Amino acid sequence: MELLIAIYLLPLFYAIFQLCKLVFERRDQCCYMIDYECYKATEDRRLNTENSANLILRNKNLGLEEYKFLLQTIVNSGIGEDTYAPKNVIQEREECPSLDDALSEMDDILYDTLDKLFTRTGISPSEIDILVVNVSLLSTVPSLTSRIINRYSMRENVKAFNLSGMGCSASLVAIDLVQHLFKCHKRAFAVVVSTESMGPNWYCGKERSMMLSNCLFRSGGCSMLFTNKRSLKHRAMLKLKCMFRTHIGSNNEAYECCMQIEDDLGYRGFRLTKSLTKAAAQAFTVNLRVLVPKVLPIWELLRYAIVSYRRGKSRNTKLDRVGEGLNLKTGVKHFCIHPGGKAVIDGVGTSLGLSDYDLEPARMALYRFGNTSAGGLWYVLGYMEAKKRLKKGDKILMISFGAGFKCNNCVWEVMRERDLKEASVWKDCIDSYPPKTQVNPFMEKYGWINDETLSFVRLD
Repeated sequence: MELLIAIYLLPLFYAIFQLCKLVFERRDQCCYMIDYECYKATEDRRLNTENSANLILRNKNLGLEEYKFLLQTIVNSGIGEDTYAPKNVIQEREECPSLDDALSEMDDILYDTLDKLFTRTGISPSEIDILVVNVSLLSTVPSLTSRIINRYSMRENVKAFNLSGMGCSASLVAIDLVQHLFKCHKRAFAVVVSTESMGPNWYCGKERSMMLSNCLFRSGGCSMLFTNKRSLKHRAMLKLKCMFRTHIGSNNEAYECCMQIEDDLGYRGFRLTKSLTKAAAQAFTVNLRVLVPKVLPIWELLRYAIVSYRRGKSRNTKLDRVGEGLNLKTGVKHFCIHPGGKAVIDGVGTSLGLSDYDLEPARMALYRFGNTSAGGLWYVLGYMEAKKRLKKGDKILMISFGAGFKCNNCVWEVMRERDLKEASVWKDCIDSYPPKTQVNPFMEKYGWINDETLSFVRLD
């Protein structure tokens, strides 16, 4: 009799064992953000109206029509007077950048943010198990991860990954990589560094689609510390709830809308075409279809299904239609949108029915720091913190777009509120944001360029 009981109980015990094993494995697969540090350049690198004008006038390839185009673009860009340019651009060497310029720019961002991150968290570089660096436009030998490992004397078994060519959405790509690595590396620490190499990639030609990058992109970056140690849950700022990545590179139009090329004169730069908005809409639509069911409560999904059925299926692919009818605020409190440009921010806001309050962090990050590529999302998050918007338990939706073409979105849960003193890049100026007016002084100082009576003038 005892033997029969044992035979019957054995499968039950085995099932309980496997269930407990699965539960404990999933417990160790959490991804917590302990802290992050954004980069703020020195004041001698500010690109205000006067410096921008001098920089534009140095380009002897430009004529009056190009000046008019640049004036209109800068005035409508949503970028203010306090952004930062690379050193070689400020020092009038944008046409002939050296490898030393590129490495110096990277070292400033990498080491400044990492030094502060390690100091504030108390985590030693020797404790880091995973290191991921993403810089799209610079791939050196040895890699940038190797420079960091050498600088901080990291362990021999640190898992290092160097990502290039991933565009403005690379930060979330790197975090997704960390999340997957945490599944097989228990109780680990990971560092992600997201930035971009601007100095060697400043465009000096006259193609309008390539001049746009000079108007939007600025110096910046961010270093982040992650862990899957549940014992450090109380120290975590954020917990990653879900992430979904969409890549529509198989579509030729989307693939070519953001691309590094050389123009007819041999100048290398980054081309942004008019197809970018359409590509963003397509990628965003695919992404939302998968992400929304994971974010919204069931009653909101049912309501949306009923509304969609009544309206009928829409085939409109414009960015301002992809999220029509969705009320993401039923599942998300804050929206952290990549500050890629005014059109991108406004387009996402319209598509999701967001208010000016929701879009303010992205707009202010763009205004104060410009498009800092993969690091841009964290300036937006820093603004939310500095304004004391984030409360424990709040959900944050991060939305990013990148060359390829990619749309990478994720949802975070706020675990604790940081002190305002820790929001370093905003602490000295947060009281003046949002500014009472965002009128760009370019129009006031250089509006005369649009005067048709001056069309005969040659600017030497």
